[in-house]
Amino acid sequence: MFIYRQATLEDLEKIWDKDIKREAGDIRWINWKKKYIEYNKTGKATTFVVLDGEEPIGQITIIFSPVCSAVRNRLMLCDGKTRANMNAFRIDKRYEGKGHISKLVKIAEQYAKEKGITYLTIGCEAKESRNLAIYLHFGYTEFITSTIEDDELVLYYGKNI
Repeated sequence: MFIYRQATLEDLEKIWDKDIKREAGDIRWINWKKKYIEYNKTGKATTFVVLDGEEPIGQITIIFSPVCSAVRNRLMLCDGKTRANMNAFRIDKRYEGKGHISKLVKIAEQYAKEKGITYLTIGCEAKESRNLAIYLHFGYTEFITSTIEDDELVLYYGKNI
């Protein structure tokens, strides 16, 4: 039985530890874990998870504060008022293609609306054409900007919610 909900601190520890293990040797994941847990603690971000029993298998995070490193004070991505950014979309490989990310997106969008957000943005590495197709399918079709991040071209899209 799958459960979809706002992540607890225990969920965040588990899911980030899985990511760190999967990306062994990439120090960025350790730093991101610290940042994202702190963002959740301070209300700068909210993470949603899907659980298979007690095990978190997927996540999405909404960034509400422009000071968060994922948006780097780019107000076109997150202005701290009515515009927020969704990122850290991840699902364990064995659960891909089963609708879990779609359900998390709906939950996250509804939560954002309840917080007064009227516009959400999403970033996608240009080389991730499958992910880009999924985001476009979710309605994130308004092109906002592109940047180079960690030597990768990242495309940002948004939509009114």
